[in-house]
Amino acid sequence: MTHRIRIARAEHKFSCAHMTVFADGTKERLHGHNYTVAVALEVDRIDLEAMVPFTPIKTAIRELCAAWKEHVLLAARNPWFTVVRDAGELEFTLCGQRYVLPRGDVLILPVDNISVEALAAHVAELLRDKLAALALPHAAMLEGDDRGEPRAGRLVDHRAALRMLASGAARPARRRGRAGR
Repeated sequence: MTHRIRIARAEHKFSCAHMTVFADGTKERLHGHNYTVAVALEVDRIDLEAMVPFTPIKTAIRELCAAWKEHVLLAARNPWFTVVRDAGELEFTLCGQRYVLPRGDVLILPVDNISVEALAAHVAELLRDKLAALALPHAAMLEGDDRGEPRAGRLVDHRAALRMLASGAARPARRRGRAGR
């Protein structure tokens, strides 16, 4: 029998800005989202000797969220993205439009687009590498399921093993003290 362990904490989140690019070379305007990262593990054993150490897993998620927090994310592998100058400022073009941003505010990721799907896949890849170092032979990362917090704006179910929720302005405000839901 296998057991699923889900690691999801309210502090495993980050805010960032991006512009999703479409195949025809058009793009969205620069805008932002709040993302929450959760990891699911599947274990064959739950006895004392097979206990999974949560601290290094939570640390890996926390470090990733801290590194991406409050940055503009750009896709290095996007055919519509060109770096013009990379020094104290990053000058680039995206879909034919010129941008100049403080270099410290930008992260260029090795993906072809900054979409919630691409981010989920990249986060899963980064975390999978860190979790492999834990050498947990009785645990395997598991695909995300479709049971998410009902207040989330979008849910991506990624086969790489984790779930990333993106919520933006369309998300209804959560009110305290209301009955129901």
